[in-house]
Amino acid sequence: MLTSKNFPQNNFQGMTLIELMIAVVIAGLLLMFAVPSYTAWLNNSQIRTAAESILDGMQLARAEAVRQNTKVQFALTKLPMSDWTVSVVSLLPATSAVVQTRSSAEGSATARINTTLPAGATTVTFTSLGRVSAANNFDGTAELTEADVTSTSTSATRPLNVRVGGAAGGGMVRMCDPALPVSNPQSCLY
Repeated sequence: MLTSKNFPQNNFQGMTLIELMIAVVIAGLLLMFAVPSYTAWLNNSQIRTAAESILDGMQLARAEAVRQNTKVQFALTKLPMSDWTVSVVSLLPATSAVVQTRSSAEGSATARINTTLPAGATTVTFTSLGRVSAANNFDGTAELTEADVTSTSTSATRPLNVRVGGAAGGGMVRMCDPALPVSNPQSCLY
């Protein structure tokens, strides 16, 4: 026969109001310290996404120019957003074939292109040899050589640059970090 003597009595008690309030305060403090770091991480991720997208678009334009043995241009289309288009250059602008486009809504909504060098340049044209065309774009505008990607957010962010052309005007395309020292190969001063 089972009696209460066979089973030990459990004296479970709930949490007191003070214990619950302490737990809520600790959780609130943890969130207070975590949210700014998370926001900065999210903004830096969007900057990197936009910069890598621009880098990928330029590399696509270069590869497509070599593949099709013709001039192909990369154009930033909605400054200060990071939207771009890669298209085959044609003598008749209306017949230019679009190879690929990218919208800033694809993972980099807060990223912005703050500066393009030379001032106002938005397009770079690659020749059939994969090099940046000699002087200017097909339409006579100056070739884009650098795009600086930042964020609209006020939290601490780390800008990135995308550069094209190199010292000899070749077709090199690279992403660099202006905050890194010159000794680092990922530096913009390298």
